[in-house]
Amino acid sequence: MTRNNGVQRRVATGLALGLTLSITACGGNLGGGSDAAAEDFPGGDPVTIYVGADPGGSTDLIARALADGASDDLGVAVTVENKPGANGALAARELSGEKPTGHTLMVFNGSLAYITPLAVADDQAVDIADYEIITGVSQDDYVLVTAPSSGLTTIDALKNAGRPITYGTTGVGTGSQLAQALLFGQTGIQSTAVPFDGGAPTLTAVLGGQVDVGAIQLGEAIEQIEAGQLTPIVTFAEKRPSYLRNTPTAVEQGYDVPVQQSRAVFAPKGTPQPVLDRLRTSFQKVFGSDSYKKFNQDNQLTPNEVDGPKLRDEWTANLSRYQKVVEQYGIDMGGDK
Repeated sequence: MTRNNGVQRRVATGLALGLTLSITACGGNLGGGSDAAAEDFPGGDPVTIYVGADPGGSTDLIARALADGASDDLGVAVTVENKPGANGALAARELSGEKPTGHTLMVFNGSLAYITPLAVADDQAVDIADYEIITGVSQDDYVLVTAPSSGLTTIDALKNAGRPITYGTTGVGTGSQLAQALLFGQTGIQSTAVPFDGGAPTLTAVLGGQVDVGAIQLGEAIEQIEAGQLTPIVTFAEKRPSYLRNTPTAVEQGYDVPVQQSRAVFAPKGTPQPVLDRLRTSFQKVFGSDSYKKFNQDNQLTPNEVDGPKLRDEWTANLSRYQKVVEQYGIDMGGDK
């Protein structure tokens, strides 16, 4: 790997900003928090939540569930705006250029912060130090699936296929790519990655036999699994998800491949602390509602509703951890490094 310096810079910067936010929360004001407009937020003006993916995926569904609940609490319209491209990086860059008023937010995918930087050049990587974090939201496990007709329903079957395995990913620099690259690297299975733009086309490719297997977020694959259209091989969670108890994890089969997707709500850097506090309070109310709890259950999502500083620490640690395992196993994440 040649990107260690850039990655470590982001780790250090993220930790430093995390300390700054902690100090601010204990008494200081961030970005002019004493301003009367911040105290009166949202002041009757609507709020927009960016999603860096097409409609219908897990991140989009989460954003819409949050928007519905927050709109009631804030008393203004909260709308979702889809801005797909570069695994969410295009939306993230646009968010960083918005005014820090709290009226433009984004449901941010963790993989963009702690996996994509391992696959792209430093100047193309998104740095979470450039944003405020309002709240963590949830985590989603990846599952390795195949079409039942493939006959490749276990890791042993993949090992004994007698040919290279093609695996679909949800894009370069995603958890889907990293999980499978680590698994095949550790098992010694000769394989070729086939990147798609999101979970839906990856799912379609597996169902249609365009690729042998694919790693997809559990919430996006569970319907086809329950219908018998997909066979789960392993999950990439540390422990078996409650939603898929009969499927082993790669970890329990002896492979160092715990990879999860995580999501949080971000705001432009410099958003006043009173605004961040008001938004977090609103989202906490959404989290506590019966309808949102049912939404999590229906979509196989594990709550991770921690505050901004805690979420920043988690994602910064993930970046460092994944950097180490990529180097340890000699994984080439591709892209322009």
